[in-house]
Amino acid sequence: MKKGLIGIFLTFFIGSLMFPGICISEEMSNHELMQELKVLKEQIRILEEKLDNQEKMSTQEISKEAPAILEGQGLPERVRRIEEKMEQKQEGILAKWADKITLSGVIEAEAGYENYDYGDPAEDDEDSSDITLATVELGLDVDIIKHVKGHVLFLWEEDDTEPVDVDEGFITLDGEDVVPLYLNVGKLYVPFGNFESHFISDPLTLELGETRESALTVGCVNEWMDFSVSAFNGDIDETGEDNHIESYVASASFSVPEELISNFGIRAGVSYISNIADSDGLQDYLDEKYGVDKIKDYISGWSVFLSACFMDKLFFEAEYVGANDNFEASDLGLAPGVKFEPKTWNFELAYAATDRVEVAVKYEGGDDLWDFLPEYQYGAVFTYGLFENTSLALEYLHGEFENDDERDLITTQLAVEF
Repeated sequence: MKKGLIGIFLTFFIGSLMFPGICISEEMSNHELMQELKVLKEQIRILEEKLDNQEKMSTQEISKEAPAILEGQGLPERVRRIEEKMEQKQEGILAKWADKITLSGVIEAEAGYENYDYGDPAEDDEDSSDITLATVELGLDVDIIKHVKGHVLFLWEEDDTEPVDVDEGFITLDGEDVVPLYLNVGKLYVPFGNFESHFISDPLTLELGETRESALTVGCVNEWMDFSVSAFNGDIDETGEDNHIESYVASASFSVPEELISNFGIRAGVSYISNIADSDGLQDYLDEKYGVDKIKDYISGWSVFLSACFMDKLFFEAEYVGANDNFEASDLGLAPGVKFEPKTWNFELAYAATDRVEVAVKYEGGDDLWDFLPEYQYGAVFTYGLFENTSLALEYLHGEFENDDERDLITTQLAVEF
């Protein structure tokens, strides 16, 4: 009996602290005491109901189990059990989102030596060397819901993108198992060119053709082909024209499924861009060299590529990227009749001697590249896999420009992918 009275007293004392409006009077009768306890119990019930209502959208399981779990327990124990269930539910939500999020990245550190031999005897030859953190990439891919995905890629390149640049950021809507269609919209590399390479340095085709824009891409894809059309408002406009979304890219690539031809893979494609002056490299060159941000007429461009491999050991890459017409000499402030119709090509052959060792050679070049890119360039690269997703590569390139300048590049790179 004493224990029961003590329990009633403690319960009532705790309730009086939590609910100051309910206080105990020395003259309170047993009947009044029981009435006050009923009031306290009812208020606790109301508070628990409110908590259940607030959390019912994200903690439905808690609300179902709570009556059985909490029955016959004191207020502190009830609160503790509710908190535990809420923490478990939050951990479950975090685990669910962890399955939807994919992180990826690249870190590349390079040491390089360059020797530049000018064709003009009046100019002194130059050589230089440096160690750089060449590339840091961090990618985030999120499967938001079925048919909806998000992609963000942060890029840092020493002396080029300091501070960090949002290199890509776009939303993807796809048909998955319903229809073979997709839509990408945001900041992205439009599908002009392929630019596959086994070298440390970018191929000349990429230097001329790679184009990153805020664009909309609509495509159709299956195991055999990928066809897409992109639209964007480029940075190089026509003289005297308004600023509109009028640049576009059309692209088609074709692949032979692996199960069709054993140990042999092949992929080929073609793409067309309505204004090749919007490519990243050419746009920068025209701006820095000639101060050009407008041209009289858009100059279109083509890209054609072939990529093949045999037994995942022997690889062949071939690609052409070029303008379809001359830029107006007057647009560049040059004398009438001066021709500028840049085009490039690249051939590479690579052999994976083992799972860790790969060697590759290349021969690339172009026409009407002036001092923008080498007219001819050849070289070799040796890549060794130190550990899983960790490689060490050594590359040598020799390039010759149309103005008789010559350049030798030696680059070594330590790269980690995750």
